Amino acid sequence: MKEMDRALSPTETNPSGAEALELHTRSGQDRDAGLQTQSIQHRFWPIIVAKFAPGGVLQPTRLLRQDIRHLSRRYISDWTLFNQLIFASAVYVFFTNLLPGITFANDLYVLTGKNWGTIEVVFSTGLCGIIFSIFSIQPLTILGVTGPFSILAENIFALCQDSFQIPFLPFMAWTLIHSAWMHYILAIFNAHDWTMQYVTTFSTEIFSLLNSIIYFHKAIQELQRAHENSSFASFLYSIIGAAGTFVVAVVLSTAESWRPFLHRYIRIGLAEYAAAISIIIFIGMPHVGELATLDRQTLQVSKSFEPTSPDRRIFFVQFWHLPVRWIFAAIIPGVVITVLFFFDHEVSSIICTIDRYGTKKESGYAWDIVLLGTTTAMCGILGIPPANGLLPQAPLHSESLMHTVKDTNQSLDAYGNEEAEEQPSRQVYEQRWSHFLHASGILLFISPPLMHILGLTPTSVLAGLFIFMGEQSLSVNPILYRFLEILTPSSELPPLPRFVRKYWSVHAYTAAQILVTVAVFVVTLTKAAPVFPVIIIALVPVRLLLMNKLWSRATLRYVDAWACRDGTPEDDEETTARV
Repeated sequence: MKEMDRALSPTETNPSGAEALELHTRSGQDRDAGLQTQSIQHRFWPIIVAKFAPGGVLQPTRLLRQDIRHLSRRYISDWTLFNQLIFASAVYVFFTNLLPGITFANDLYVLTGKNWGTIEVVFSTGLCGIIFSIFSIQPLTILGVTGPFSILAENIFALCQDSFQIPFLPFMAWTLIHSAWMHYILAIFNAHDWTMQYVTTFSTEIFSLLNSIIYFHKAIQELQRAHENSSFASFLYSIIGAAGTFVVAVVLSTAESWRPFLHRYIRIGLAEYAAAISIIIFIGMPHVGELATLDRQTLQVSKSFEPTSPDRRIFFVQFWHLPVRWIFAAIIPGVVITVLFFFDHEVSSIICTIDRYGTKKESGYAWDIVLLGTTTAMCGILGIPPANGLLPQAPLHSESLMHTVKDTNQSLDAYGNEEAEEQPSRQVYEQRWSHFLHASGILLFISPPLMHILGLTPTSVLAGLFIFMGEQSLSVNPILYRFLEILTPSSELPPLPRFVRKYWSVHAYTAAQILVTVAVFVVTLTKAAPVFPVIIIALVPVRLLLMNKLWSRATLRYVDAWACRDGTPEDDEETTARV
């Protein structure tokens, strides 16, 4: 009974005044928190739903369906156009894609423990190129094994060997398989719209300049190898061969301006085949006279259609034998490769279709990202390095297809009569043949006889080609012209728009781009090289959130613009402010 009385005691069953107040306060706070949570949900949930609704930026497959419609409308016309300029472009891109790829193959051969070599790079470049020439929505974009990916692969191999103690090819296969499904997700949820629409020429110019520097650096590396592995006389000839390949290619590329010398068609032929003619001349020159007695470094090529590694006989990787924990660990480098490939391929596609090339046909990006993911996984399973959009080959491809057309404009004269006026303009041939032919030619070189012919190429010729490609890419980069303005006396500079008061702000912007490019290039030479794509991506928010605090809007409007659409970020800010 005492226990029952105690249990029913009012002091035990009813809280005191202070306790009641505390309970009331706590319940009020919980109620307020619940209401606040509901308010947040009611506020943001419709916004989230709208993103995925029809027409929303995240509506699944919206861009994919649009790209497929565009592809169906342009596909037939892409195959009905063919002429000698298109063939000349295919020859030019053949050399500028194949030979640099073999140089990267030589680096990969040494730095991936002989897992990848010439045959793998040539196989990947040709196979992926043919697939994209047939199925992609933008055939002007050239694919190949890139320098930035080679840097990543070398570091991944070092981690597999030195830290993880696991086989490289199965781990790389899973890395590329993970990268493939990440590509699919980016395409399904319209990543182009919510990523590249914020990219400005500030970032694309830096990325293009970085690729030019990498090619110049590769040329220096080739000459350093010649110095280390050959006699001094042979090294001197390597310098002459590199400089000669570059100079002859540059001079011949200007042949159309040699008028009245030579016939018009001869000048056109020399200009269109400039790089090919220069390469052939300096491949043959070391076999003439006393030069034939010099020892020389040539490209290392495979002697049979077999994998480079002596540990395997077929192009297939048994990737399922990798322990489960390393399968999931491969997601991390997969993310890095996805970031690199997505940005690299998108920028390549953007730069080769900018306004100066006068492209008219409907294009797209999401479908090509799906295709890129598919070829990336395919390359991982085959045990070959994956190919993606190439700089500077993609814009060089467009440059080689430029031709003059005459546009007819209707206008009224002083008496109200219509008169037609022809105005010449430059446009690119939008077709698939140049991509298909050059990729098919590269794939043919996996055969041992043709691979043997390729092995006759001196590395000095390759160094000269690297310099030529770097120069061609740099020559159309606005950073170069603004850098030359820094060296120009102020009295000789062209007048600025009236809202930009002084040139110093423009010069500071250019200097910032150059310093960032040099910093990123230095990173690629260190153990932190695998993260450099993240640095490139980080430039996008830096430009939008920080630089407008350091430079005036007028200056930024003058030197920068959206990469994928008309206008500048400053134009959008003013429009938003007015609304």
